[in-house]
Amino acid sequence: MMDVHPSGYYAWCRNAMSDRARDDQRLLGLIKHAWLESGGVYGYRKIHQDLREIGEVCGKHRVARLMREEGLRSQTGYRRRPGRYGGKPAVVSPNHLNRQFDVTAPNVAWVTDITYIRTYEGWLYLSVVIDLFSRQVVGWSMKPRMTTDLALDALLSAVWRRKPQKPVMIHSDQGSQFSSSDWQSFLKANHLEGSMSRRGNCHDNAVAESFFQLLKRERIKQRIYPTREAAKSDVFDYIEMFYNPRRRHGTSDDVSPVEYERRYFQSLTGV
Repeated sequence: MMDVHPSGYYAWCRNAMSDRARDDQRLLGLIKHAWLESGGVYGYRKIHQDLREIGEVCGKHRVARLMREEGLRSQTGYRRRPGRYGGKPAVVSPNHLNRQFDVTAPNVAWVTDITYIRTYEGWLYLSVVIDLFSRQVVGWSMKPRMTTDLALDALLSAVWRRKPQKPVMIHSDQGSQFSSSDWQSFLKANHLEGSMSRRGNCHDNAVAESFFQLLKRERIKQRIYPTREAAKSDVFDYIEMFYNPRRRHGTSDDVSPVEYERRYFQSLTGV
């Protein structure tokens, strides 16, 4: 009656897509969109959180399966530049922080550190200041030389942005930038309490190290920038357009640092 050969009909039956398969295709489109918006950074757990926020009801294992089948994965791996670091610091502050990385309010304790970024013009050094409460980058600076001014500019940026009303602990390693007389004078003038990691122990400043690992794994991805300006622009975009306002953080209830602080202040005011 329909002028269809039986073998063609049965072939169509075998190849017909099930309702589940069609829904997988629709869901995969949403997954790809969320993954691309993260810059190819998010794994299945954070993608699952994004889908839940837009009202999708699905299991995280289903998201993991679809991402695996499509070859979508989070960025992993960035090896630290090896080297030997020596020299005796001029001033060593006690380790007041003592790995107490969980604090109950903003502007109680900050951590700071310096890392390097490769460009064809030479090294670009990045100094950041991170609030331990939300893991938000509250101050940062980039320069072609790893001087005390690099660290001071990042800390000045944090003080200007946050305007703390009470003394804040600022934790660093024992690098020369943080043990200089200029650094110590700035701390005293701005009511900041210095704290330093034990010598050669990177775990005492694990939060700052973790941020640098994320930056290099999720954005820099082992590439060499053509110029320092190109590197500055990309790092700015990562910190201010993605990490602070959008990147979900496991220690912050899987919301961004900015959103975590907003919820905190909302709970205080009840608005």
